[in-house]
Amino acid sequence: MTEKSFTLCGEYQNGERFEWPLQVPCVIGKDSSSELVLKGWRIAKQHARITQHAQQYFVEDCGSLAGTYVNGQRITQYGPLVDNDSVVIGSCQLTVKSVSEPVRETSVVSLSEPSAAGYEYYDASLAEQRAQALLLSEHVAPLHSRLVDALELRRKQYSDMNEAVLRVEAERCLQQLMAKITDLPPSINTQQLVQAVLDEALGLGPLEALLRDHDVSEIMVNSPTEVFVEIQGQCRESAAVFSSEAALVSIMERIVSPLGRRLDDASPMVDARLKDGSRVNAVLPPIALKGPTLTIRKFPSRRLVMDDLLSYGALSPCMAEFLRCCVQARKNVVVAGGTGSGKTTLLNVLTNYIAAHERVVTIEDAAELQLNLANLVSLEARPANVEGEGVVSIRDLVRNALRMRPDRIVVGECRGGEAFDMLAAMNTGHEGSLTTVHANTPREALNRLETLVLLAGMDLPVTVAREHIASSLEVLVLQKRLSDGRRIIHSITEICGLEAGRIQLQELFAAEVSTTGQVIFKGQGLMPSIFSDQMEWVDQGWFSNVA
Repeated sequence: MTEKSFTLCGEYQNGERFEWPLQVPCVIGKDSSSELVLKGWRIAKQHARITQHAQQYFVEDCGSLAGTYVNGQRITQYGPLVDNDSVVIGSCQLTVKSVSEPVRETSVVSLSEPSAAGYEYYDASLAEQRAQALLLSEHVAPLHSRLVDALELRRKQYSDMNEAVLRVEAERCLQQLMAKITDLPPSINTQQLVQAVLDEALGLGPLEALLRDHDVSEIMVNSPTEVFVEIQGQCRESAAVFSSEAALVSIMERIVSPLGRRLDDASPMVDARLKDGSRVNAVLPPIALKGPTLTIRKFPSRRLVMDDLLSYGALSPCMAEFLRCCVQARKNVVVAGGTGSGKTTLLNVLTNYIAAHERVVTIEDAAELQLNLANLVSLEARPANVEGEGVVSIRDLVRNALRMRPDRIVVGECRGGEAFDMLAAMNTGHEGSLTTVHANTPREALNRLETLVLLAGMDLPVTVAREHIASSLEVLVLQKRLSDGRRIIHSITEICGLEAGRIQLQELFAAEVSTTGQVIFKGQGLMPSIFSDQMEWVDQGWFSNVA
């Protein structure tokens, strides 16, 4: 590649300016090894990269949390660059100068500008990868069948083996089978074929590679030949394919069977989890028209703490300290937000502040919470069996938890009549309990809780339901997912009781999101009344408008 130079005119938000003649390829970041070193806490060590292809220049984000913006839109890769293109990295704006005007290629687009096919630049080689995957899948199915038969003949030898030993033995057996095959196409990578067969025989097939990829946060299988993934909050099509519809169904059954759940014509939809706690939803035809559908929301490889949320820019330090005080002072907290906004993640983080000596009972529909507590009891709801009996609802578990001497109760999500029992527990000696609810605003969260309380079948007047909510809850945290995939705490609101038949709210913190995607967290200048008798817990400076 022939190196070319052009100029970047940089300007920080404080007015500081500079010009930099670049030699490409070039890495931009705050690490001293970068060709262009920028300063700012939102700038990653290696934030972005500028490369040259066919005498044209392209900018590529290196997976930074804050993102790279070109002409006001967040991108993963953008190009070709032309004069006066504006590249924003952290608090620095870089303007491209001295680049000859090339003809823009329609095959390379920004992440926010989909091509005619509806895919991003990331999928430029998708057709080639898909063709290779389909070719591989044609040979996976017969080899898988022969491997199962070979292992079955010596089943007693494998009955006491753990998964690692069994995989080694299966690979050895598979290598022997492949040595007898002489008609494999030369374009097939035998190592990839071995890995694919082993994954399908002992693991989750093509999903194994996606589960190992730490950049993938969600896996969406729409059909055996249509798999999408979420990376940095953006959906992208994957080249992964299943060898057959039967192979996909087999993998789905492999997930749900150890949990005592079933997936068949009588029960075509099921919620489950993987060994690491990742959430799974599976749907069978004819409910799913395109074929078996599987959705996996992956758990992070390690348990997140508040410092991680701060580094991601999900909240301000003052908000983090206030939430810590709320948990340690045993205030009742509800986390609201839309689907995928990070409610469960925040709930996990908040439980880090629970004292080690407290007894905590968690209640979930499908266990997802990962609490690092010694005195912990985890309860999980159970669906009905084949005869339609044996169902154990979350409400049943909440009632039972009250007899287990809990200091706190943590309900993964209130979605039915259990809201009434949960609020009752918060108000009768189980202060400091936490739960989540689906809602887009604090007021919507209260309205939803009101509806759920009325669903408890107690025939309560609306006024009594509101009094129940107002006397039980103290802090409402609203999570939001931005258009670029980032998840932030959008507001922290105090519940101030009932007045004139309406629950009163007082916003303590709020996030302002600019058109360029910059997030500013501000206090509203109001002291929370819930700490009126515990002023030593909080710092008045947290709530100023510079939080």
